[in-house]
Amino acid sequence: MPLELRRIILFTSNLKAMSAFYGEALALPLVTDEDGFKEFDAGGCRIALHNGASEIGARPPKLVFYSDDIPATREALVARGVKLGKVLSQSDLTRCEGRDPDGNPLQISNRK
Repeated sequence: MPLELRRIILFTSNLKAMSAFYGEALALPLVTDEDGFKEFDAGGCRIALHNGASEIGARPPKLVFYSDDIPATREALVARGVKLGKVLSQSDLTRCEGRDPDGNPLQISNRK
């Protein structure tokens, strides 16, 4: 059940400008192009842009860890004291949400 940091999600109300910045100005390859969600390859970790207003302290970046078995990973982490929500699935995406001790959001996801 090793965890790997795969992406950092930045919430933005200006998806077009942010996509141009990361994709054109920084020349990061676009790897996911969905309505309201763009993801760029930044080497060992991806930078994802998610449509939605960002408010410092109210909507910080989210750390997303990859696992190919979300229920088993959730069970192991909960047994170690990590507070995680229910496993949620839609289409090919399975995930569960939680927070670190300071309240920063984190997610366990099967999205590579």
